[in-house]
Amino acid sequence: MNDSNPERLPLEGVRVIEFTHMVMGPTCGLILADLGAEVIKIEPPGGDKTRDLPGLGIGFFRTFNRNKKSVVLDLHTPEGQASALALIGACDVMLENFRPGMMKALGLDHETLARLYPRLIYVSHKGFLPGPYEHRLALDEVVQMMGGLAYMTGPEGRPLRAGSSVNDIMGGMFGAIGVLAALRERDQAAGASSQGTGRGQEIQSALFENCVFLSAQHLQHFQMTGKPPPPMPSRLSSWSVYDVFTLAQGEQLFIAATSDKQFQILCQLLDRPDLAQDPAMATNAQRVALRPELLRRLGDTLIHHDKRVLSAQLEAAGLPYAAITRPDELATDPHLLASGGLVPMDTGDGGSAQVVLLPLLMGGRRPGVRSSLARIGEHTEEVLGRLPRP
Repeated sequence: MNDSNPERLPLEGVRVIEFTHMVMGPTCGLILADLGAEVIKIEPPGGDKTRDLPGLGIGFFRTFNRNKKSVVLDLHTPEGQASALALIGACDVMLENFRPGMMKALGLDHETLARLYPRLIYVSHKGFLPGPYEHRLALDEVVQMMGGLAYMTGPEGRPLRAGSSVNDIMGGMFGAIGVLAALRERDQAAGASSQGTGRGQEIQSALFENCVFLSAQHLQHFQMTGKPPPPMPSRLSSWSVYDVFTLAQGEQLFIAATSDKQFQILCQLLDRPDLAQDPAMATNAQRVALRPELLRRLGDTLIHHDKRVLSAQLEAAGLPYAAITRPDELATDPHLLASGGLVPMDTGDGGSAQVVLLPLLMGGRRPGVRSSLARIGEHTEEVLGRLPRP
């Protein structure tokens, strides 16, 4: 799925208009665009402010806005609102992720647009689904604190956010899933109707509910045991060997042995027959009961092993292991490069950057980069020029 591949993409013919910024809404648009939809991103005069974020936000725009067209409209003017309404009427799907009440103030809320364009699928990416919290402003980190994720991630007494915008990204994914379902429902209704028309609907995806979904397994743990689960750093693991170990030169490696057979293989690899033959460590349950002592004894051996040599040995033995990898190191990851998951994209300013593709294959193909990252307003004339003249 790239510029030289003539095969049809699954969402070709679907037209999407996107009123979004930051991560959640743009992720939804990215997925639809990568799958072949024509996604028209509406930017304010001067461009989406996400383009110029500093710090850890610097990569947001490049990451979540490929394969889209850029149209500049000033929605606070009658002309901008009129153009937006005309464009929405020519689209199958509309995406938005602005603060509660903003789209209604602009006359671009679902209730208004559904009367004008009954086939429109309208997707709102919000902080909360309808309920007592729905008017609150939310951020990924806010809902991680509210939704149990930060509690489970950090050590006891030190809640810690996950190291990525997990709820924003997954919230966009659920928005895209809703779009696919709504398109299917609309088209089925159209096929069953004597007039050949099907209605659109409103889809809502929310950060808080997304985070609760991520924490759902821990909620079930409590309901089944009556005991709140401890944070992950202080949890009682289900497996005896399932941890990060320090090796020679202070390097680290995650190593797991989740079955009795894997434990025997690991002991043989490390030349620890004393552990392999200890009757008190014959089963995983026994080893879990002695886990601190077992990890200490394994650590005494592993501290003398070279990471590269040991990794090759673990690989050959078929044992689960992982180096502790920084995000920048992924740019040279041999698997990502060989599997086609990391490809160059023209950044629209004369440069190029490696970008991560959607993590799926469809018929053996990766949905890829089809166009350069759009410059601010690059497609305004093209897109508005296709609208019927009044």
